[in-house]
Amino acid sequence: VQLQASGGGLVQAGDSLRLSCTASGRTIGTYVMGWFRQAPEKEREFVSSWSKFGTYYAASVRGRFTISGDNVKNTVYLQMNSLKPEDTAVYFCAARSFSSTPTTSGGGYAYWGQGTLVTVSS
Repeated sequence: VQLQASGGGLVQAGDSLRLSCTASGRTIGTYVMGWFRQAPEKEREFVSSWSKFGTYYAASVRGRFTISGDNVKNTVYLQMNSLKPEDTAVYFCAARSFSSTPTTSGGGYAYWGQGTLVTVSS
């Protein structure tokens, strides 16, 4: 599967953005779809995941971010509200098969899209 991420940009604190991740090759319903982010000089971290079994969020974004999937458009979205400067990062979407590996582990994802930069100014 190939993944194409988009939607990043420069916003002010408190604003919203919606990221999109469009998959080609196979339907998103056959995967666990994840969003990760990497801030400058920091390690990549899990943000959220979506699958036909449900959604999961990192504690740092729970209540502000919402992940959803559109099987017709074969796209996963990450709606980001109440953005904070600490949300500034390159955001990556990823896909993995179902397994016992925790969905928060980036190492379990076999497919990655290119990143999209989100910058939140204070």
